Amino acid sequence: MAQVLEFKLPDLGEGLTEAEIVRWLVSVGDVVAIDQPVVEVETAKAMVEVPCPYGGVVTARFGEEGTELPVGAPLLTVAVGAAAGTAAAPGPDAGGSDAAASAVSSEYSGNVLVGYGTAGPAARRRRIRPQTPAVVQPTPTTTAGPAPTAPVTPVPVAAGSPGPVPVISPLVRKLARDRGLDLRRVPGSGPEGLILRADVERALADRDRPAPAAPAPAAALAPAAAGERIPLRGVRGAVADKLSRSRTEIPDATCWVDADATALMEARAAMNAAGGPKISVLALLARICVHALSRFPELNSTVDTAAREIVRLPGVHLGFAAQTPRGLVVPVVRDAGSRTAESLAGDFGRLTESARQGTLTPADLTGGTFTLNNYGVFGVDGSTPIINHPEAAMLGVGRIVPKPWVHQGELAVRQVVQLSLTFDHRVCDGGTAGGFLRYVADCVEQPAVLLRTL
Repeated sequence: MAQVLEFKLPDLGEGLTEAEIVRWLVSVGDVVAIDQPVVEVETAKAMVEVPCPYGGVVTARFGEEGTELPVGAPLLTVAVGAAAGTAAAPGPDAGGSDAAASAVSSEYSGNVLVGYGTAGPAARRRRIRPQTPAVVQPTPTTTAGPAPTAPVTPVPVAAGSPGPVPVISPLVRKLARDRGLDLRRVPGSGPEGLILRADVERALADRDRPAPAAPAPAAALAPAAAGERIPLRGVRGAVADKLSRSRTEIPDATCWVDADATALMEARAAMNAAGGPKISVLALLARICVHALSRFPELNSTVDTAAREIVRLPGVHLGFAAQTPRGLVVPVVRDAGSRTAESLAGDFGRLTESARQGTLTPADLTGGTFTLNNYGVFGVDGSTPIINHPEAAMLGVGRIVPKPWVHQGELAVRQVVQLSLTFDHRVCDGGTAGGFLRYVADCVEQPAVLLRTL
């Protein structure tokens, strides 16, 4: 006997609480295999294909493309335990429930989202397709006389009545919650007072319709009517939340210095001329940066506000800012302190390409301890970057351009770069921050300084 099981949006890990449907990969009536991807969603961190742990026939989908769903909201329902494309016929078989349970077990993988730390199968809520005789139709209470032909009057739910309000779907309930609408005051036009989406939209329109009043001055209405409203969600919403939290919690300060990068550029040219994979400027700066952090470990830390403690982190996981069509993301290179410039260049290239393609995983975007921000690619010299919470510092690098510079006592044209360090003033004072930045600048100007410790 077939059973209809509900598959909900799983916990995607890394503290993500919602996702936006980008593209459905199946339609109602399609036969799906166990762990077959059924929908592509976009979280605040990555694009993810969500596999369904059930095998069977898709009977319903919840949400159109572009809809944002919270974790735990229904995604789709699947009829399992019957031949593909064949509806299960109801019957009085006493062993039907056991057979259905066995079928469900054989059609369930236990996986929710492969690769995101999901556990084995949890207790499942099963929804059994109701038998045909169980469908209840509204009938008159008496048989005398013809049935009335008047339209059904919407049934409002009493504002003080206990229990949940009957709503047709979680999406409709979310719509009302997001708009601040009390569902207990909405009359439902569905069977037995069930609240439909049209009922909620009608109530919102009635509520938002301005009441007749004295004509207001045109100038007072102009600001409300003008401008385009763009929802803060997806990557843009995550960036907004993180930057706002950083500005709220972290007392940051910035120092900067100009450096002569001519010797660094010459060293890079010599490395690339020797053959092998090309070494990027970003990889050389990253190598300098992680070496400086070994001398100034205060900047590779985080603040535990609840315990009022500074946590010094043992390893350097280096994040780097990357601009993509979806917005700003910060991929992370693991264990950057033990990597060579060639290895760092390879990871930077791989992660940058994944960021542009939108295929970074949440694991690629979390766990950083320090961030390198090369805003010189935008053609600017300086900036005061916002720290990537909960890290303690960020090194910014401007463009490298020819400028007049005093070199060996004479005026010359040199390749000059501006370096800026934004740091959490709770983890160190200006002396430590200045010492770190000065050491980075010394290594940029004289790369041979690194040879003393290699």
